[in-house]
Amino acid sequence: MPQQTRRRNITIRPSTYDHPDAVRLNDQVQLEYAERYDGEGDETPLDPAMFTAPNGLYLLAYDEEDGEPVASGGWRAQERNEEGYSDGDAELKRMYVVPGARGLGLARRILSALEDSARAAGRVRMVLETGDQQPEAIALYRSSGYDFCDKFGYYRFYDSSRCMAKPLAQPGS
Repeated sequence: MPQQTRRRNITIRPSTYDHPDAVRLNDQVQLEYAERYDGEGDETPLDPAMFTAPNGLYLLAYDEEDGEPVASGGWRAQERNEEGYSDGDAELKRMYVVPGARGLGLARRILSALEDSARAAGRVRMVLETGDQQPEAIALYRSSGYDFCDKFGYYRFYDSSRCMAKPLAQPGS
């Protein structure tokens, strides 16, 4: 008899980057980074204010049955600077899905919501930095229309860094 999985009711809602559930998921993703990258987490300096409208957004996904946070992601506005960003960039940060909720399309749902929000805020390009030890992330972004681009950001000089970008076409353009 085939194994049945319970259908999960997932709600995605705005949050603050310093909300306790966001902090908990951030701690989990940092542990995963440390496993994949020889003990190192992501040291990119982040401030909760970076994810506040109109200059950003942070989302948390919750399993409504048990109220547990199961995924996160955010974007923050960037402008041209010495780290290689361009005017009008929106940078993805802290995209993460807990292992038990992977394969449900949550990362794709959060990514789409973040793109819509950045577009509505007038951002012209979504950018992200991931690493060569995250093939699942690279596959998600490639299948969502992202292409590799010139390196930018905190890890731009690291060989393992992979930077990607996608134009955010405005409605009607």
